[in-house]
Amino acid sequence: TVVPLILLPASFLQKGGEEHGKHQGWKCPSHPLCQWGGDRPPIPVPIPVPIPVSPSLTSLLTLSRSYRGLTLVLTFLCYTSYHLSRKPISIVKSQLHPNCSALGPNPHNDSNSSTWCSWAPFARCDDTSPVTGPIHALTCLHSGIFGERLPLRYYLSGGMVLSGLFTALFGLGYFWNIHVLWYFIIMQVCNGLVQTTGWPSVVACVGNWFGKGKRGLIMGIWNSHTSVGNILGSLIAGVWVSSAWGLSFIVPGIIIAAMGIICFFFLDPEAVTSNEGPLSTSGQSSTDRLDSPKEAAEEPEAISFLGALRIPGVVEFSLCLLFAKLVSYTFLYWLPLYIVNVAHFGAKKAGDLSTLFDVGGILGGIFAGLISDYTGGRATTCCVMLILAAPVLFLYNHVGQNGIGTSIAMLIVCGALVNGPYALITTAVSADLGTHESLKGNAKALSTVTAIIDGTGSIGAALGPLLAGLISPTGWNNVFYMLIAADVLACLVGLEQLCSGARLRELGWGSLEKRRLLKGTP
Repeated sequence: TVVPLILLPASFLQKGGEEHGKHQGWKCPSHPLCQWGGDRPPIPVPIPVPIPVSPSLTSLLTLSRSYRGLTLVLTFLCYTSYHLSRKPISIVKSQLHPNCSALGPNPHNDSNSSTWCSWAPFARCDDTSPVTGPIHALTCLHSGIFGERLPLRYYLSGGMVLSGLFTALFGLGYFWNIHVLWYFIIMQVCNGLVQTTGWPSVVACVGNWFGKGKRGLIMGIWNSHTSVGNILGSLIAGVWVSSAWGLSFIVPGIIIAAMGIICFFFLDPEAVTSNEGPLSTSGQSSTDRLDSPKEAAEEPEAISFLGALRIPGVVEFSLCLLFAKLVSYTFLYWLPLYIVNVAHFGAKKAGDLSTLFDVGGILGGIFAGLISDYTGGRATTCCVMLILAAPVLFLYNHVGQNGIGTSIAMLIVCGALVNGPYALITTAVSADLGTHESLKGNAKALSTVTAIIDGTGSIGAALGPLLAGLISPTGWNNVFYMLIAADVLACLVGLEQLCSGARLRELGWGSLEKRRLLKGTP
């Protein structure tokens, strides 16, 4: 049996004719559970009423909880593999274009002694920009659009298998001795296209299974898949970066393709629903009372692109994420090379050290979610972390390489302050905007809003590494000045939301208790 809490109906209260001061009084019926609320009418008291539940429905509830956990784990692993397959290019970059003059004289007696050891066509550092740029530049073209209108299981698993194929083909260029730039560009462009299947799909899957809750902390932990994937990608790619860098792409490609197959057979993007009749006077079934992730209701229509843009805060936080992702993805693709050039570490050691930035990103995402849940202000949390990130970036560039201990500490702090707001915006803030009261819980609207915000941010993800490639020849100081400027711009865009209290209430930000007080509901 289950013991739900059933409120006494309004007819249980009896209005008396006596005058209580200047106000009309109330009196309780002769029932021991009736309670007075001071000068106000009696408060309805929850009464536990045992209701028998059939074994089949009990099994259904257990199955639903099991699928919730399985969905959360599978979506975590799926998007971990996405980022795992993106990371190798930043690790291998230093091997494609090493400092040949430091390796001694050219054994082939070439006139150009600074590029004799580079892998053609990556003889110049600038040549890597057209390879890395399309990865995220194309993600804003159709992110989330097809995910709402195609079967999620086919869409997600197909994208993962294709992403594994193109990632492996990039690495096979090493073993096939391919030195044509367009081959690598085409592989990265195609990979960038299929990579867009990831984020909107996993968000839609989680949205189907999970309702509203403590989004900040839960989604902060779940969103650590980004940093976990970066860490694993760095470690895996670092194993073969100096010996056979092609395997640094082939192995991650096999991993994401294998995860795509697992996703196809085991991921259920649609929530389990029950056709059992009502089990209470209110007409709710047990699955409804236990926060069933999906109601047996009519399939909602996908919201239009312009309709999603009209939701207050979507445009502002899309721009905020654009600048935040610009900083984050510049570190993602250029940090190992920066460590090699400035700290003069080897490619493998630089790759291992760069994982500390993602360790800080995990801690920052969880911390940002926890603080935003506790304080009730997502915008405040983002702005404070962005403000603190600017001076920390300046310090890391100037003192971050003064010893291994200082470098480790600064990388963790930078990762927390840079990736914390980025993680909060892409998860909890996107969910808040995607479940605006005007959308009436439309899960497909959540997918569209998330795709718009993340797609706009992906423009910054493409611009950051591209600008870093163009600016780095003038000095790494200028690269960090560019990152600090982008960080300040992200903060300024977020301040518009922070200063508008009315809009914050309209977005429903803050704790559940504060939202209820603002709406005047119990």
